[in-house]
Amino acid sequence: MIRFGCMVLLVLLALNTLFAQTPQLPKLYTPTRPEYPSVTKHTLTVGGKSLSYTATAGYLPISNDSGKVKANIFFIAYEKEGEPNKAARPLTFSFNGGPGSSSVWLHLGAVGPKRVLLADDIGNPTPPPYTLVPNEYTWLEFTDLVFIDPVWTGYSRPVPGENKRQFHGVEEDIASVGEFIRLFTTKSERWSSPKFLVGESYGTTRAAGLSEYLIREYGMYLNGIMLVSSILQFETARFGPGRDLPHVLFLPTFTATAWYHKKLSPDLQRDLNTTLAEARRWAVTDYLVALAKGDAIGKEEYDKTLEQLSRFTGLSKEYLARTNLRPSIQRFVKELLREERRTVGRLDSRFKGMDRDAAGENYEYDPSYAVIYGPYSATFNDYVRTELKYANDLPYEILTGKVQPWNWGSASDGFPNLAERMRKAMNQNPAMKVFVANGYYDLATPFFATEYTFNHLSLEPEVRKNVTMAYYEAGHMMYIHKPSLQKLYQDVRKFVSEAKGR
Repeated sequence: MIRFGCMVLLVLLALNTLFAQTPQLPKLYTPTRPEYPSVTKHTLTVGGKSLSYTATAGYLPISNDSGKVKANIFFIAYEKEGEPNKAARPLTFSFNGGPGSSSVWLHLGAVGPKRVLLADDIGNPTPPPYTLVPNEYTWLEFTDLVFIDPVWTGYSRPVPGENKRQFHGVEEDIASVGEFIRLFTTKSERWSSPKFLVGESYGTTRAAGLSEYLIREYGMYLNGIMLVSSILQFETARFGPGRDLPHVLFLPTFTATAWYHKKLSPDLQRDLNTTLAEARRWAVTDYLVALAKGDAIGKEEYDKTLEQLSRFTGLSKEYLARTNLRPSIQRFVKELLREERRTVGRLDSRFKGMDRDAAGENYEYDPSYAVIYGPYSATFNDYVRTELKYANDLPYEILTGKVQPWNWGSASDGFPNLAERMRKAMNQNPAMKVFVANGYYDLATPFFATEYTFNHLSLEPEVRKNVTMAYYEAGHMMYIHKPSLQKLYQDVRKFVSEAKGR
């Protein structure tokens, strides 16, 4: 009997070896799906030095108050090996925006150990099939990294039977991502590490909200947050009848775009920064006053405003008169290069597009999104399976509408203001630093609107000095432009070094 029992045990062990060829799981993770986390080892050369790291790709389940799992959040984490004191090593949580975007853009564009290979011009893609290359500008050199896909982005999903609406809103999103950050920090024993958040676009909205939420709910104080192409106060970027503020705040980006495409007068084409300084001054003085007067504006002031608006936008006075001195972003991207039968991008206005109808009111597509969607989608889907050895047959939701309708909460008109939450966090935690990266050619989250938001935070001088603004001659994803990628790496490296404390 004993001999027979031993034989059965041996057979079971053999079958387990044959049919369950999965890597041994770290004890910290208990997946509730069949796709197990994958742990792999890698080496990268940064600055002429070898950097060894461990990558973990998989799900971290989050639960409700009764302990029932409500969602599986997909993440990819990178930890540098050979660090003698892990507690002193910074830990950065990274995510993109949307709402509805996965974390792929920052991951494979600027922050992670691999990046999408793009041309060295303005960031045009190489011909397909696309390629990943080692990222010599990875932030892994100075901080461990965790890339988070909020629920219904990437591979993240609610468990069967759970209502997805509990994750899709300003507050709901902050709560679920905040719980992921708490749980990951706890399971990985990183509460003593300097902690940072980096968000892009709506990810900056999330990061600002999280900076206060993590204090309020968990007593977690951050060392810093990095905001890439920031949008915190939505009123600054929403055009509509009676809303004059966005026209004022978009004006300098219109000017930068016209400068890039050589549509300004010779005196304004000499130097971009000088021209933008002049555009800023005019926007918040004469232009703001003229728009505030509405129909009561006098003819002389109207004519003078029309002349200057044409000068700073590169658009004709005849066209601007038909817009009532208020060109919107949708009209600007179609009109600037209309005579060339071209449009310009919203995410990055350096890029040109082609529509069937050059007489139309709006462009057919954003040419700056078209140049990045294919390369990032293809390279991620290949990378996660071939290099990270993670298998999942679900579609990886790069940028999805499945999170809609989004619950804007008390800001149901679509004008949330998460800057106020960040202000509270900065006052409660005056050691927290804020870094803001702005692209001059970003028509999605214009730099002047970001400046306006930060100039209206009512911060005391000793707290205001914690804010660092940086500017790049590129667009929303400024890192697709290699000189801007290099500068972003240097700027963030310096910021983290100064903000991490000990």
